[in-house]
Amino acid sequence: MVFSNLEKAMAAIIGIDIARPGTTRAAARTLVSLAARTATPVVSAAAPALPFAAGAGLGLAALQTDPGQALLAAAAEKGRQDRLALERFIQDTFATAEFKAKRKKSGFNAAVSAGMKTVKASSSFGKPGIINNAKKAFSTVTKVASALRKGRKAPKSGIRRKIFNRMKRMPYFTSAAKIRLGTGKGR
Repeated sequence: MVFSNLEKAMAAIIGIDIARPGTTRAAARTLVSLAARTATPVVSAAAPALPFAAGAGLGLAALQTDPGQALLAAAAEKGRQDRLALERFIQDTFATAEFKAKRKKSGFNAAVSAGMKTVKASSSFGKPGIINNAKKAFSTVTKVASALRKGRKAPKSGIRRKIFNRMKRMPYFTSAAKIRLGTGKGR
């Protein structure tokens, strides 16, 4: 009869040699029950001195009985099911999900977007709704945003003033004004 590695290890701890040829499962079961009956008085006497050893010995003896073997089989099946459930969860979660981090739009970029909308609505860089020279329009908008961030005064007239007034309402610049407290060129 072939014994599992666990059975061989438990038998070795108890002191039974089941690895030699000719040992059957029935003979091993008889030896274990005999060892459990004879060890009970010894364990009860030694239990206060070696509580961990007593617990391990009683646990091993209990696992050699039919209910103990059923308990081991149930635990092995439960462990297998849990591993399969975990693998399924990992595959379902990570295999199908795409990890794209949504970047937050910076305050400066939001201000430039608002400025470009103002430019598009005006007739300064072409007809309303059309920007003929996008590079020059973008350059103007970013320069106005930078000047506003530095605390410069508003332009007197033109598209730059419109952009400036639109950007001035943005939270990015109102918080900057509180931080600066009146510093900057032109103040």
